[in-house]
Amino acid sequence: MKIFKTEQIRQIDSDTMRYEPISSIDLMERAARTLTDAIMKKFGRQGHFFAIFAGPGNNGGDALAIARMLNILNEKAEVWLINPKDKLSADCKQNLERLKNCSTNIHICNSLFTPPQLPEECIIIDGIFGNGLNKPAEGVFAETIRFINSSHAKIVAIDIPSGLHGERNNKFCADNIVNAHCTLTLQFPKLAFFMPPNDKFTGEWEILNIGLSNRAIEEQKSNLHYTVKEDITAAVSPRKKFSHKGNYGHALLVAGSQGMAGAAILAAKATLRSGAGLLSACTPRCNNTILQTSLPEAMTLPHNGENHLCTPPTTERYTAVAAGPGLGTAEETEKALLQLIENCKVPMVLDADALNIISNHPETLSQLPAGSIITPHPGEFARLTRGIKNREEQLAAATKMAQECNICIILKGAYTAVCSPDGNIYFNSTGNPGMATAGSGDTLTGIALALLARGYDATTAARIAVYIHGLAGDIAAEKYGQTALTAGDIIDSLPSAWKIIESYQE
Repeated sequence: MKIFKTEQIRQIDSDTMRYEPISSIDLMERAARTLTDAIMKKFGRQGHFFAIFAGPGNNGGDALAIARMLNILNEKAEVWLINPKDKLSADCKQNLERLKNCSTNIHICNSLFTPPQLPEECIIIDGIFGNGLNKPAEGVFAETIRFINSSHAKIVAIDIPSGLHGERNNKFCADNIVNAHCTLTLQFPKLAFFMPPNDKFTGEWEILNIGLSNRAIEEQKSNLHYTVKEDITAAVSPRKKFSHKGNYGHALLVAGSQGMAGAAILAAKATLRSGAGLLSACTPRCNNTILQTSLPEAMTLPHNGENHLCTPPTTERYTAVAAGPGLGTAEETEKALLQLIENCKVPMVLDADALNIISNHPETLSQLPAGSIITPHPGEFARLTRGIKNREEQLAAATKMAQECNICIILKGAYTAVCSPDGNIYFNSTGNPGMATAGSGDTLTGIALALLARGYDATTAARIAVYIHGLAGDIAAEKYGQTALTAGDIIDSLPSAWKIIESYQE
């Protein structure tokens, strides 16, 4: 699914009206009907009072149309129209006239907002500003937003919380942005939804399909995407009846050090649970028995390091190599890893301590084999980039780095972003906060290693890996809850996650 900038969405709306054809007021009616259905599904027939706050533009027109539809459904609703300039968009004005024919109370707020007394069981519907807001909310708009935020009501935002811009919000005042409990966004998620500071404004968000033209959508180009199940089921190749283990690659995992056998085991288990034909693990001698006992399906390499990696393994016989989980940063390990990267000719996955080591040797990134993947969390990426911590700036830096080094970067976190060497960014739709736990990243490394070993290109492997990893985490959270979730639970849920994708393909 593409993610579009504000101007592009406006153009898609315009093209939909031209291609379908449909008038703007009828397109608004369609959107309002879809929004009303979603609101009723969440809150309808429960005796709630709906306090609807509308602005003078088309987002306000949506809100007024919703008020009319709630009235037809005999829901209790009241409207506050914020209109300090006494000027409404054409569609907003038409919906106001339509609403006047209903029994709904309408309060017009010009230069002054008088805070109403809202009943206990109240749902606020925020339709003050839409996606096209280009300056911070102020005056009576800001007063209204601050009142909404101070209420104890559940707040539902239409398309985007009022006061929030679809893209950049660094100059906007947080006090003057609606803190929605949920956002019902129309057709596409907004880029702002994927930025950590904006989570307190959007709450849980849901995409509603309002039937915008597929032709109009296809015509708009975007390097921003939201990966959903349909994307993954189309990308995953079914296993063939007459295939054998050699058809699914031989993966090499370089992981573990004294006291860190667990990281190697987690990554190894995830590799085998993600379809690699063969797995060899290069781990220090102190971990050899532990790994073979825990995972008899994996082979181990004889190694001359007792407690940590001392010399790099040869990589000629493998189809993909991963390094980093629990590896440590001993001086000998650092030298061995740099040699491994220099000599490797097949795609690699680098994570954890491998990233910590190369952060001291940034030139190493350009030496990675083409089609490799690195999987930094925000702290690791900040070290790789000498201190970039802001999510927007990290995304820009990761995109540039991916293009310059011809690698794929998995920037981990909520809505994990896959930055491709072709300049595209793919935000992931699965996962939950319970996955912020020790070993979760090692699990992702194993999944990505398996997919590279099986022959997927880096971008496809990374997108599938983060989606399946998140889906397994969601399955585990459903079973155990988020607080108790462990990386082992994610691995145990991988078969169910893969089965969902396979079942969807049938």
